[in-house]
Amino acid sequence: MADPAPDDGADVDPALLARLAADPLAAHLGIELEQVRPGYARASMTVGPQLLNAVGTAHGGATMALLDVVHAAVSNSHGTVAVAQDVHTEFLHPGRPGERLVAEGTELHRSSRTAVYRIDARGDDGRLVGTALARVFRTDRAWETG
Repeated sequence: MADPAPDDGADVDPALLARLAADPLAAHLGIELEQVRPGYARASMTVGPQLLNAVGTAHGGATMALLDVVHAAVSNSHGTVAVAQDVHTEFLHPGRPGERLVAEGTELHRSSRTAVYRIDARGDDGRLVGTALARVFRTDRAWETG
């Protein structure tokens, strides 16, 4: 049986948030995990010069990393370890230099063993920069936050 989702909209335990936010690659890319609650996560990234591709727009790898950080946070938001099985990404519009991209992930379906998430990244003007449909395998192992 799946974990019951709290209906109060409260953020996850601060210790779990700290573990999820302690991602060295995310820090290197300037990705900030802003909010995590059961079944939801949000992070942002500013497209600096180090994140541009050869044509001067946000590198797809950087955009995918933003989507993936949110995927990791939302899929682990119930306090048990989840392992990515598949992430399908569509790049729809390029991120612009200096722009702040915000990605939000929501849980579409969760069972005791798998779950599916939708993650959307948007630019400053609200346009959809990229989207991902992602699936995880859910373990019984609780996150160690102590």
